[in-house]
Amino acid sequence: MGKTKKHKDCLLKSLEDPKEAAAYLDACLDDEDPHVFLLALKDVAQARGGIGNLSKRSSLNRQSLYRTLSKSGNPKLTNVCSILTSLGLELHITPSAS
Repeated sequence: MGKTKKHKDCLLKSLEDPKEAAAYLDACLDDEDPHVFLLALKDVAQARGGIGNLSKRSSLNRQSLYRTLSKSGNPKLTNVCSILTSLGLELHITPSAS
């Protein structure tokens, strides 16, 4: 049997691309559970140098980032915007299709 790549490794590699990261986060926003987005944001942070690097770029405390980007995280909008900006991403609102 040949070597296989782990799903997480492939995901993190693809999330290095800003367009892939944006599409991934956008898709996760469609989930009913808002924590799915936070976990996806953590994946993007890991792909872009890790939480420690994100902490330095965003001026947010590393331990606070781990809590914020957890299953039980409940971040302020300002923190989410700061994280997205540090990752080279932006938050946009569009009218719903309905």
